[in-house]
Formats: sequence, structure tokens, C-alpha cells
Amino acid sequence: MKKLIILQTVAPDYRKKFFQCIKGSLNNNFTLYAGKEYFENSVKTDESITFLKNVKNHYFFYRKFLFQTGMWQDCLKSNILVMEMNPRIISNWILLITRLILRRKNVLWGHAWPRNGRNSNSDKLRNIMRLLADEIIVYTKTQAKELKEKMPNKTINAAPNAVFYKSEMVISDVPYKEINNIIYVGRLTEAKKALFLVDAFIKIIDDLPNKVRLIIVGEGEEKSKIINLVARKKLENRVQVMGHIGDYDTLQNLYSKSLLSISPGYVGLSITQSFGFGVPMLISKNEKHSPEIEAVIKGENACFFETDDIESFKNKLLSFFEQKKYWINKRTSISEYCKENYSTEKMAESFINLAH
Repeated sequence: MKKLIILQTVAPDYRKKFFQCIKGSLNNNFTLYAGKEYFENSVKTDESITFLKNVKNHYFFYRKFLFQTGMWQDCLKSNILVMEMNPRIISNWILLITRLILRRKNVLWGHAWPRNGRNSNSDKLRNIMRLLADEIIVYTKTQAKELKEKMPNKTINAAPNAVFYKSEMVISDVPYKEINNIIYVGRLTEAKKALFLVDAFIKIIDDLPNKVRLIIVGEGEEKSKIINLVARKKLENRVQVMGHIGDYDTLQNLYSKSLLSISPGYVGLSITQSFGFGVPMLISKNEKHSPEIEAVIKGENACFFETDDIESFKNKLLSFFEQKKYWINKRTSISEYCKENYSTEKMAESFINLAH
């Protein structure tokens, strides 16, 4: 068996089970390296990952670029090195080129395209990085297919983005009358539009059933604005700002009592988390969504509202409560679909196979 190293900017708690799955399979043939904070410093490494080896992240130009230290010797010697497919990590360029000269296997992992899309100028730089790699792992089957069309001679695999094991994707037995909440899980940043969500909820609160509460889970620069807005409106009993939560049992309990989750900005990893618990999602339509959007089956596990349109948001949100029985009855099929396609085990397969 070959030795595998995965080098990351950070190893956040939502990746812990994924890394544990690889470790459980490869044991001493797997090493994980990561720094403490991401480009967005609200994303931090989970220090409880016992087998993690720390590296130092050196950010510069207002945290636009990164250089990592503390891993060079092992990363240059390793049979297989998996790095982030991010051109802003300068040290990865050096590792790619040096290992290419040494004829050691380089694997890039990440989004196939930049946030501005496959035709953006920044993809030209990303494509140079892709050409230096022996193999590429992307987050969805859709992206793997798209990238294969562009690079037919490159080995490209998909590792569908996931947060839970199959056994954890369960439907809690909660009484119908207790399923009333709306939940948002994600970073509290401008791009994620959590502040829009809270503002819209407050404006339409009189049209919603009295038992409905909005649950906000996450950290970010807009957290204080959200808390202040809720306090000014004296709606602490209807809007609960909980901060970051990584504990599975707590999250399961919150989702079990939520009729739907919401993505007011671009969709990210929280979509498969929501679907895993059988909870459908209401999504802003015209966003630069992350590739996890491929998990959506419109009308089956999600609906869309017109971006930044409070009236459209209101109508779609109210329709969920008008069709409450329908969506609760869909929970099992939503969860089963996610379990089959977006489990931690499924995600880990492509990485475990590298070492065999």
C-alpha cells in the first residue's frame, strides 16, 4: 500500500468524519496536514482530530494569498500528495513543480472551476495548475464530467461533498405539531446573505404561524449585525442566533424540528447536511452556487425563490407551511437519496483508492 498525504489550508469539524474514514481504512499509510485558519478566518481547524499534523499558514496581501510551512520534508517524499486546487496557495505551486521533477504523484482536490465560472480569466491560471497534476478529484459527478470534456486525457474522479456517515442520515421521530422551525446553517458572511434572511423573516413574521422560529447556526462578520437587528425588534423569542455548532446530536435535534432549511445566498455543503436529515431546502435562485447544487431535485427536495426578492421569498416560504404534510412525508425519500449519493463513505472512496 502506498503512503498518502492530504495537505489542507484547514481541517474544519465538518471534515472530521471524512478524514477519520480515510484514517480507518489506511491507518499509518495516511497523514493529514493542515493550518489553523482559512482565508476567511471564521473557518478554523478542529483541534480534536488526533492524527492531524499542524502546519503554519502565512497569509499576505490582505489574506488573498497563502504560503504554508512545516510540512515540506514529508510532502516532498510522499508517494502520493493531495493538495487543494487553489492557485492562491503559493506553496502548492512549488510542491507541484518539485514533485513533478521528482516523478511523484500529485493529486489536486477542489472545485473544478473558479467561483466566476469555467470561462473566467482566473480559470486560465487554475488550468495551468490542473495540467501539473497527475490526477484531479472534484466535488461532484457533474463537475467531473465537465472537466473531462476539457481535459480528456487527465484522470478525473468525483468525491461527492458530504458531512455524515450513512448510519447518521436518519429521520428523527418528532411529533407533527413540533416541526415548525426554519433553519439556516452556514457562515454569516455577506455572500451567504444570512442578514437578508433575518431581515426578510422579520418583515413577514406576521404572516407565519406563531410557533415558527428562525434558527441561525454559524459564525462570521455579520453575526453582530444579526444579533443587534433581532434585539432592536425584540424578537429574541422568534429568532435564535446560536453560533457555530459541530456536535451531531445538537444539529440532528435542530433539524428534526425544522420544516425546512434556507440558503439565502449561494448553496454550499449545508445542502447535503439538510437532505441527510430529510429536511428540504428553500434556495435563492440566481446565485453562483457551489457544485453541491447538483443534489437538488426541484419539488422533491428543494424549491427556489427569486434572488433578493422578499415577496418571492415570502410566497415560497408560506407555501412550505401550506404543504407541511407533503414535505414531512417526503423526509424519508429525501434522506435516502442523500444517503445513497452523498455519504462520508462515498466521499472517502476516491482518496482511499489512491493508496491501493
